[in-house]
Amino acid sequence: MNRIQESIEQSIAVKQGILADGELMNRVAEAAKLIEQSLRNGGKIHFCGNGGSAADAQHLAAELSGRFYFDRPPLNAEALHCNTSYLTAVGNDYGYEYIFARLLRGTAKKGDVLVGISTSGNSKNILEAYKVAQELGVSIVSMTGATGGKMRDCGGLLLNVPSTDTPRIQESHIMLGHIICELVESAMFKK
Repeated sequence: MNRIQESIEQSIAVKQGILADGELMNRVAEAAKLIEQSLRNGGKIHFCGNGGSAADAQHLAAELSGRFYFDRPPLNAEALHCNTSYLTAVGNDYGYEYIFARLLRGTAKKGDVLVGISTSGNSKNILEAYKVAQELGVSIVSMTGATGGKMRDCGGLLLNVPSTDTPRIQESHIMLGHIICELVESAMFKK
């Protein structure tokens, strides 16, 4: 029973750390506004991540493209890893580090937003996608752990959860992602 309680307390502590960080809270609001503006201008929101962060990327894309709190028109959002034939072909032919960059180059345009999700902030395939995003004029939002890793230096908005514990970071990523989806949905549509 103690480990269950400890895990819950640790999760709460990370979220309290987010609440106490006014600058991080402001960046979350900025990320929602950036995504809203992109969508209003005909842009697309691209999500990417690996492992559990891929699941979070797909989850958040679905919240925008499907629905969140209420029925409304779909928003243009997609996770870059959902086509397994593409992933295995590009991974095999070019290298796993290029799976997101290559697809982004074919589907993104200036004014879009790329949301990269990585607990370490060091995922090579996301860093390669950021290079393409910068070339194309695609805005970047990075969801990472405490240090931000190499993604910290890639420009854009850094949403770095104040933790180094992967499960606690992932729990907070989905919370922040849900907040962003709610802000975007409520700004763009009336209930």
